[in-house]
Amino acid sequence: MSRLMRFPSAVKRDPAVDDWMRRHTGPLGSIAQEWFEVMRGCGDDVRELLHDGHPTACVGDAAFGYVNAFTHHVNVGFFLGPELDDPQRLLEGSGKFMRHVKLRPGQDVDAMALRQLVAAAYTGIRHLQAAKSGG
Repeated sequence: MSRLMRFPSAVKRDPAVDDWMRRHTGPLGSIAQEWFEVMRGCGDDVRELLHDGHPTACVGDAAFGYVNAFTHHVNVGFFLGPELDDPQRLLEGSGKFMRHVKLRPGQDVDAMALRQLVAAAYTGIRHLQAAKSGG
């Protein structure tokens, strides 16, 4: 069984994701938009879609990250999150495949460490895809 969560409907720029961003305003929307842009910027092979109602970033069709805005915080989440190196201990959660970083307006976050998690999630999925395809 593959550990990759695949979304064949992912596209380069999904209008539904842009619509989600327009509907999520204020400080929480800004946080979500900022971190999804970081995911979008990981590489030319990044695709996206709304999955379970929130923006999800993929390498091709394999999900690596997502953002979601709640009442008081934003989650920046990672597929295969338990496998990520997290020396700053930003990741929360106890799921078998998922971990997230919880961000709140006005709360300091180690942006460099979070950027490294995003990059590691992206490259980790790329490497896993390559290993599964024999390349």
